Amino acid sequence: MVTSMPITKSAKKALRQNVTKKAANDVRKKAMKDAVKTAKKELSPASLSLAYQKIDKAAKENTIHKNRAARLKSRLAHRIAKSKSAVS
Repeated sequence: MVTSMPITKSAKKALRQNVTKKAANDVRKKAMKDAVKTAKKELSPASLSLAYQKIDKAAKENTIHKNRAARLKSRLAHRIAKSKSAVS
């Protein structure tokens, strides 16, 4: 939502860029969240691998912070390990 309209040419361009980047970030973040939810639900190596890929991509593109990516991956790995030890 735009609170004030840009006046200068550079501000108008910056607004266009922000809208485009936000759209790309939203798509990337949604894909990451969906992959993480699937990994938490299925607890399989394949879903974990996909979640890692999506998390790494989001961190690489600066959609999320690299420390947040590391924290998410660590928590997923702990959850998988915990489920494996509970099963066996």
